[in-house]
Amino acid sequence: MASCPLLVMYNPVCGDGTAEAFFNEHVFPRLEEAHIQVTQKMVTGAAGHAGTIAFEFLERYEGNVTVILGSGDGTLHEIINALSPVILKDVRKNSVSPSVRLVLVPCGTANALYYSLFKPTSMNEGSAYKLKSLEAFIRGPNVVPLTLAVTTLSSPPNSKQCCSQVAVSAVVTSTALHASILHDSESLRKEVPGIERFKVAARNNITQWYSSHVKLLPTPSQAVEIYDPDQKTFVIHKDSDAQGIVDVYGPFAYFLSTVNVDRLEPAFRITPLASDFVSSEVSLDLVMIRPQRDPTFVMDSVEARNAFAEKSIAVLTAAYQDGNHINLKYTEDGKVTTEGTGPTVVEYIRCKGWEWTPDDVDEKAHLLCSDGAIFSIVKGGRAACRAAVPADGADFLVYV
Repeated sequence: MASCPLLVMYNPVCGDGTAEAFFNEHVFPRLEEAHIQVTQKMVTGAAGHAGTIAFEFLERYEGNVTVILGSGDGTLHEIINALSPVILKDVRKNSVSPSVRLVLVPCGTANALYYSLFKPTSMNEGSAYKLKSLEAFIRGPNVVPLTLAVTTLSSPPNSKQCCSQVAVSAVVTSTALHASILHDSESLRKEVPGIERFKVAARNNITQWYSSHVKLLPTPSQAVEIYDPDQKTFVIHKDSDAQGIVDVYGPFAYFLSTVNVDRLEPAFRITPLASDFVSSEVSLDLVMIRPQRDPTFVMDSVEARNAFAEKSIAVLTAAYQDGNHINLKYTEDGKVTTEGTGPTVVEYIRCKGWEWTPDDVDEKAHLLCSDGAIFSIVKGGRAACRAAVPADGADFLVYV
């Protein structure tokens, strides 16, 4: 332990603002008890500060470092984007491939990665539950590598100002409803500090549809797979072309992909097969809802959107029921059920990545969420997301 530089960092304003108290009462005493020496202690002070701290620490101690992080998924996102070889490959001048070992202490609002790695047994877990990653660090070398979702937001091909942004996520990348929820929920943070604010934002956006064209990209085995609830397994998507690519057309009510996690909240298992049916390839799990799959769909109207909102709510509610939304189907008269042979309400996809090209006139379809950070796709541009492992032999690993 002593040979690996150890950075302890927490975000004092994340979640309910109790990170400092928790570290003083539980984390620091446990490290002292285990005779583990801390190289540096830091408290984040503003957005982006965590990434700067981690970058400077890695530069100072070339090679392997360990970070004990008290935060939510957003602060982890800052660190990964600051340290990811996708960003740093042209910046680092030494030949050492960095390995960043993460000890997670869940202090944020949702803590999706932590709850996915350490499945909760109840909604009222105590302090010992929050110390599971720390205890794994103290015990020894049991770590799991993180898959990254690398999203490139690009301008139109003929744009005079050809530029692109890169967002790297370790949890979720989304557009449509989820991105709108995250975009709007920030303004509710002070008024509704807990995860309830996400539900408020969801209600405010539930009737929105999003116009876009999507390409689903195959895994290395040349496959885009879709979950078949009748066979209880993934099958090759029937619309795959000769290269394994699947073209999908909107409108979309929901479009979200994950890596490393099966849930976004303790009980909200949006991609349950990520843990129940683990992929043997580097891939991401994607769920989408397209209203025009509803057998009763006739035309896009205010009435149709209001009526379909109830079905979207049914899907999100079922996600809280151990991920049962992936088994929902339509009846001939448009009702949502787990019985029958109708089309699935949710299309559950496993693929290497996706490309989202929003309709120029649909402003909300241009929002993209990467682990809570919100980006805007320029008009005529697109977002291309791909699952990847860090380049150049570098790793992000979590103690479990």
